[in-house]
Amino acid sequence: MNTHLEKKYGLPTAVCMVVGIVIGSGVFFKAEKVLKATEGNMPLGILAWGMVGLIMVICAYVFATMTAYYGQGGLMEYAGAVVGKRYAYDMGWFAAAIYIPSLVSALAWISARYICILLGWETSGGACMVLAGACLCGAYVVNTLSPRLAGKIQVSTTVVKLIPLLLMALAGSVVGLLNGQMARDFAAAKQPGAAAGGGLMPAAVAVAFAYEGWVLATSIHAELKDTRKNLPRALVTGSLVVVVTYILYYIGLNGVATTEELMSSGETAVKMAFQRLFGQAAGTGLLALVVISCLGTLNGLMLACCRGLYVLAANGEGPRPELFAQVDPASGMPGNSAAAGLLTSSLWLVYFYGANLSVPGWFGRFCFDSSELPVVTLYAMYIPLFVQMMRRAERLNVFKRFVMPSLAVCGCVFMVYAAFAGYGTTVFYYLIVYAAIMAVGRCFYRKAAEMKS
Repeated sequence: MNTHLEKKYGLPTAVCMVVGIVIGSGVFFKAEKVLKATEGNMPLGILAWGMVGLIMVICAYVFATMTAYYGQGGLMEYAGAVVGKRYAYDMGWFAAAIYIPSLVSALAWISARYICILLGWETSGGACMVLAGACLCGAYVVNTLSPRLAGKIQVSTTVVKLIPLLLMALAGSVVGLLNGQMARDFAAAKQPGAAAGGGLMPAAVAVAFAYEGWVLATSIHAELKDTRKNLPRALVTGSLVVVVTYILYYIGLNGVATTEELMSSGETAVKMAFQRLFGQAAGTGLLALVVISCLGTLNGLMLACCRGLYVLAANGEGPRPELFAQVDPASGMPGNSAAAGLLTSSLWLVYFYGANLSVPGWFGRFCFDSSELPVVTLYAMYIPLFVQMMRRAERLNVFKRFVMPSLAVCGCVFMVYAAFAGYGTTVFYYLIVYAAIMAVGRCFYRKAAEMKS
């Protein structure tokens, strides 16, 4: 029986995969927060998009190098090959218990939010969260009952994601140049009282969410022709396409309306910008594409969430590996793992509502943005991988072994610093929650190790 995947993807297909995986809802959602964090300072906002994008490109290149060197793909595989088995487990537990379900819950709310904006409904009340729960359950049902349909949805929504971004990027930039809005935005940034560099840190943390997902693209290494050359090219080229698209979209958005209008419009800023640029009907249609883009991203994240505990259980690790390693013969899905993923995502959705939307927050000082801090945590967890790679990858040349990993470490340290500078003491309360959940995971790891011995 053949156990090897066919080498069927060339460089163009691989680049499209990277773009499709990264681009989603974050750019629509976080452009608003970047504006507020920088107080409408357009150059500072562009700097945030560019800096975090550059960090993504550098880290993507290093991961591509690791893939070619170790012949592995996936976070746990990287961690196991470079750092060790226990750290690999920690990465897998973090992904299954915190990282992926927290992002899924945020995407469910973002999807519901734009559906409400499209329909003219209130976006801050409980009705929106009920709709978010429905989006969450809908993505779960699609992924568990019809995995093939989920895959087709993921492919078809990739093209849809690019349409509103490119239209706003191109048309908005042209309009902004012609009507002088872009020149006024740059001139305003030089005036006394404009936001200084302090707004860069919370803006950078917000931008990190929009760029998230690139590491998943390394999973195609086994099916990529000439992996050693094409995977680094695909990751770097695809990442650069995403960075340029995001920056041009941000510029185009600011070219359509003043920064004051965009900030005062809040969650309806995207709708206002599209309708002002393309007219009422066409603008509403493009907003509908934004909704589809968000739902497509939610579908892709739920696909990963359904397999969170299964990945651990397949290695005999985590809670009840004999239970969560089971695969349904009819659907080919790890049903128990999927149900656990839905439950965990639902708990994070309840937390997201209580911590970010309820006034006052339900959890006191333990209220933090669960769409951003777990992303920064992942950058922090990359650091040991990059350091160990510099120690152990003896066959690599100086540029691949030392220069790029060193730059990646610097980028990850910057992201951690940005979180502390932007969130202050809130980060410490998040770290308490993080440490508690990781401690629970370590208990399951020790129990599995004792059973094996």
